Amino acid sequence: MLFSDIIGQVDVQQQLMQSVQQNRLSHAMILLAPEGAGGLPLGLAFTQYLVCDNKQSEGACGKCSACLKTSQCIHPDIHYSFPVVPRKTGDKPVSTDYIAEWREFVNQNPYGNAYDWLQFIGAENKQGNITATECQDIIRKLNLKSFESGYKILLMWMPEYLGNEGNRLLKLIEEPPQNTLFILIAENQEQILATILSRTHLIKINPLAKDDMIKALIERGKVPPAKAQQIATITAGNYREAIYLLQHSDDDYHELLRNWLNYLFTGNRVALQEWIEGISSAKTGRENQKQFLRYFINLLEHSLRLKYLDKSQLAFSEEEMDFAAKLTKLANLEQTEQIVEVLNNACYYIERNANAKLLFHALSIKLQYIFKKKPLPVM
Repeated sequence: MLFSDIIGQVDVQQQLMQSVQQNRLSHAMILLAPEGAGGLPLGLAFTQYLVCDNKQSEGACGKCSACLKTSQCIHPDIHYSFPVVPRKTGDKPVSTDYIAEWREFVNQNPYGNAYDWLQFIGAENKQGNITATECQDIIRKLNLKSFESGYKILLMWMPEYLGNEGNRLLKLIEEPPQNTLFILIAENQEQILATILSRTHLIKINPLAKDDMIKALIERGKVPPAKAQQIATITAGNYREAIYLLQHSDDDYHELLRNWLNYLFTGNRVALQEWIEGISSAKTGRENQKQFLRYFINLLEHSLRLKYLDKSQLAFSEEEMDFAAKLTKLANLEQTEQIVEVLNNACYYIERNANAKLLFHALSIKLQYIFKKKPLPVM
């Protein structure tokens, strides 16, 4: 991947290239990028730049033998590590077992997240890991001599999945063989081992700028400008979420939300139970559940903006704007903040495989308490 293939993030691209040009390259770094901001594309482009035989001012040449191999993830001096699952009971999988799928995934969906990857390899509800066996394999690979490049590179995607097994790599990170580089690409700093963090150079990457997102949606996704503006507003710099919204544009979150709130306010327990059964089903899926909650959060945010901005500047339909206006009458600022907090917490638990039925039951109860201005029950 070339830097020119990346959406925005020009400052980070320049920072990475200058670290090489000025001989200030850290042997171990973490690119910390929120979901959909381009952490993996940046890591892939940087590794290609590092091994390129004919570096240009704007990045790798894209034409030399090293670039051609790197673009296909087959360069012998670049090793990849990422979360994997056992194919069958008793397996001790390593990333190399999934390298064919990895090449296909980064080509098709470089802005995808760990959930996308695990579903791509058929993990279903299995938890991905970077295992102790993987760490041993990394140590073995990086102690070999380089084949073609001046560098030996480990590109690890999602070090959050390392767990305590990551401590096996500490000695290698502290005292690496000559010209060995560790490029770790993460989304959540709090989930990275403190021992790893303390031994690496942290580079923080911001969400995509709105203008960069709009340009990418128009040029790459062939999205009409008005629609691109709406999606860029809703997704707040997350290109992965923007693509998901485009792919699921037929999902009627508005009707789903209206029914939910209606059952909550009318106390229709039978209808509410049926609604929870529907939203919790395997057919709906975790990503759709999370996206629905984010839709609710965005609508609440827009209900606040309605007080200060013209409707034409907001990113929802006229029907949704009317609904947002009604929400301002149902919940004051303090209540809105409480609702957003419990919705964000619910998204967090969905990402960690919480039982959807129990989650939406608890969420429904909490919302009823908030709308009635009662203290939240302890659950």
